[in-house]
Parts: sequence; C-alpha cells; structure tokens
Amino acid sequence: MTTPAAPQAHEHPQANVPGGLPGYYESPIPIRRATLGDAIASEWTKIRSVRSTLWTLGVMVVLMLAIGLMSALLIAAADTDLAGEPVVALGFFGVLLGSICVITLGVLTIGSEYSTGMIRTTLTACPSRARVLTAKAIVFFLLAFVITTVTATVVAVFQTAILGGGIDSGSVWLRATVGVGLYIAALGLVSLAVGAIIRHSAGAITVMIAVVLLPLVLALFMFSDSLRGLQRFLFEYSIPNQLGALYGSTVTETGPSGWEPLLLMLAVAAVAMGGAYLALDRRDV
Repeated sequence: MTTPAAPQAHEHPQANVPGGLPGYYESPIPIRRATLGDAIASEWTKIRSVRSTLWTLGVMVVLMLAIGLMSALLIAAADTDLAGEPVVALGFFGVLLGSICVITLGVLTIGSEYSTGMIRTTLTACPSRARVLTAKAIVFFLLAFVITTVTATVVAVFQTAILGGGIDSGSVWLRATVGVGLYIAALGLVSLAVGAIIRHSAGAITVMIAVVLLPLVLALFMFSDSLRGLQRFLFEYSIPNQLGALYGSTVTETGPSGWEPLLLMLAVAAVAMGGAYLALDRRDV
C-alpha cells in the first residue's frame, strides 16, 4: 500500500508555520508611500463628481456669456460710442457676477466636507493635513482658472466681432483673459481658505460676499468730508474696481492699475492660505 505524499509547502503555506497559525499573506499590489500626486488625484475625483461643481461653474459660464453678449448687442443696436474704452471691458459685468459662483465653489470645496463629516475620512486616508489642503488648492485653482479664462476669451472674441472697429491691444487682451482668470481663481483661493478657517459653508460664503461688495457699498454712503480719504481708499481697493482695472476701466483715476490688482489678490490669497494651513494644523476636526 502506497503512503500518500505529504502536501507541498507552496500548496499550504500555513504548514510550515509553528503552532498551526495562518501563514503570512503578501499582497500582489505594490506598497508605496502616498504622495501629493495621489492627494491631487483624490481631490480631482471629488470635485468633478459632485453636483455643486457643475452647477456653480455652469451658472458662471452662462452669466459671463449672456451678460457679455447682451451688453455688446445692446450697444451695437443703440450705436453707442464707447468713448475710447476697450471693447473687451464689456465682459466686466459678467465676470463680477460670475465671481460669486467661484466664491461659492471655493468655500464648498472644503466647507462641505466639514458639514457632512467627510473631512474625518479624508484626514484618515491622508493624515498630512498640509498635503490635503495643498491638493484642494491646486485642483480648485487650476479648474477655476481654466474655466474663467476660456469663457472670458470666448466672450471677448464675440464682443469684438459684434461691435467691430479696431482690435484692442495685446496687453489689454491678456489682462482681460489670462489676468482675469488668475484674479478670479485667486479670489476663489481666498474663499477656500476662509472656508477652512470658519468651517461653515453658509457663514464663509456670507463673509466672502461681504468682502466683495461691502467696501464699495460703504464708500457710496460716505458723505462726510472727514471720510473722503477712507472713501477713496475703499473705492480704489474694492474688488469690483480692481477687477475693472484689469479691463482698463476703473471707477477712480487713481489706485491699482495694469497688473497691480492681480499681484494684490495673489498676496491676499497667500496670506489667507497661510492662515488656513495654521488653523487646519492646530485645530481638531
């Protein structure tokens, strides 16, 4: 009678383990340290899969196109003289309203995770809080910049075609497209930072709308001579006036001009993001 052969070790890995304990399992999936690229991929999946992104950016595109083209058509129908103002400056009104949509999305990019409790899952999967915030900032900034720049360029092309006449200079076009895209994206970064600090979507959105509109509104009601200096300052450095400066059309004759508004907004965004990093690192979720 033939004795059955003993099972091979590779068929039963636990056979060679003392005490009959289960054998060690090694995953075929390579194990490596998580990187910023992984965090960016995760944040891109989040931002493109939620409905708020589609609605906010979709409304912004519609506002920019509708208001920009309507203003050009009305001026063309009325045969109004722009008095030397650049044609692309008509895109200002649509961008100003569209900026509210970018502000909303910037706050929701992080504020919605706090309101739903998903921030705990995010920080469990990626314990490096600085990496999470950096990934959110990169993904949001690039998305807002691309959408705003492309839409502003399309509006500028149609406005020039509708109104005819001379073509605005290259510097005016660059500020009215790329400059405006960078400015709105930086404003959105400020919103993201405020959302990270306040951790309440409605409150952060309210604060940001006040930042955009309140200085200009306050300046309009400053009638006292003693407040003239403050009134001029609020006019010059209000976000609508700075945005108009990128188009070459401002409320005041003094104040930021050319690329200066963009540099100021980038500086504000840097300070706000610094505060957000500090708050995220030192406060519990």
